[in-house]
Amino acid sequence: MNLKVIAYARNGHTDKFGIPRQSREESPIVTRIVFEPEYAVPEALRGIEGYSHLWLIWGFSECMGEKEASPKEGLSWSPTVRPPRLGGNKRMGVFATRSPFRPNPIGLSSVRLIKVQKDKVQGSQAGTREGRLELIVSGADLMDGTPIYDIKPYLSFSDSHPEAKNGFADDAKDYHLEVVSLPSLSCCSGEYPLFASCDIDKDIEKDILYILSQDPRPGYQDDPQREYKLDYAGYCVTFVVEDTRVIVKNISKI
Repeated sequence: MNLKVIAYARNGHTDKFGIPRQSREESPIVTRIVFEPEYAVPEALRGIEGYSHLWLIWGFSECMGEKEASPKEGLSWSPTVRPPRLGGNKRMGVFATRSPFRPNPIGLSSVRLIKVQKDKVQGSQAGTREGRLELIVSGADLMDGTPIYDIKPYLSFSDSHPEAKNGFADDAKDYHLEVVSLPSLSCCSGEYPLFASCDIDKDIEKDILYILSQDPRPGYQDDPQREYKLDYAGYCVTFVVEDTRVIVKNISKI
C-alpha cells in the first residue's frame, strides 16, 4: 500500500521536544492543515463545516528509520516500548501504547475544527485547483511539517465512549505543572502577561504556557539542576523543573 500525503500540518512546533503527548481538547495550540495542490479541491470538503471535530490520520515522519531503545535482535520493530509517563524504565506492549515506534509509523489524532480557510485565487487561476486550501484546527499533537494521510469526521454517537478504561494512561491524564518565571522576565509573575518584558505575542505565550505545564521532559529525567530548551514559534525558552514547578529562566527570539 502506498499512502499519499494529502496535506501537511503547520504550527509552531519546529522541534519534537515539547509536542503534546496526546491531542487534547483544552490545548490552545492552533494548527493549519495545508492541502497539497492535487487535493486542494473545495468540493472535497463539502459538508465538513457541519462537524465540530475531526480525525487526522498522519505519519510519524521524524521517527521513520529510528528504533526504540533495545529492540529484540533480528526484528525491525520492538514488541515492547518504554512509555515516558511510566518513567521510561517499564516496558509495555507496543499495541498497548501510542508510542511512535511501531511496525507502521501511523498516528491518529482527534482535533477541533475551527474553520475552513479558502484563499481567493486571482486572474487566470480562478476556478482551478491552484488556490490554497486549509483546515484550521486546535488540540493537535503534531510537529510542523507532519504529513497528513487522511481526514475523517469525528462522530460523537459512535466514537465517544465515556465509560472506556484508559489503562496505565489514566494515572497521568490530569498531570500538570505550575509555570512561573524569574522576576527579570515578568512584572507580575504567575499572571498574564507572564513574559511581559519579552514583547511576545499573547497567543504564542498561551501556547508556551500550556506546553510547559504539560511537562515536556522525558519521563526518566528528574534533575532540578538541568536546564531544558524549548523551541516554539520562533522563540527559545530555557527552563528548569523543581518539584511541581516549571521555572522559566530565559526566553529569546530565534
